[in-house]
Amino acid sequence: MPIIRFRAVKAADVRIISRALVDDLQKLTGSPREYFTLEVISSVYITDGIDAEGPPIVEVGWFDRGQELQDMAAKAITRHVQSAGYENVDVIFNIFRETSYYENGEHF
Repeated sequence: MPIIRFRAVKAADVRIISRALVDDLQKLTGSPREYFTLEVISSVYITDGIDAEGPPIVEVGWFDRGQELQDMAAKAITRHVQSAGYENVDVIFNIFRETSYYENGEHF
């Protein structure tokens, strides 16, 4: 945690940006490097009955860290994904409640 999921972004591109992205997010959040999970989700986008290229979407699941830090994280994520050649990037935050997030059967 944080969990960062990429859609319509190639795994090879995430590999290239992953180190610098986590470096930046680690500085912002103060979270240890090993807490970050990056996942590439294979999605099929369909428009009018045919396969289509979808927009790059990055979903971030984490505990609330305030609007200012969230804004900085969104800008860092956008910058790194754009550096891999994706022009328009959507970043969506899913905020976890500590009492709803369990690790080894215990909530935070």
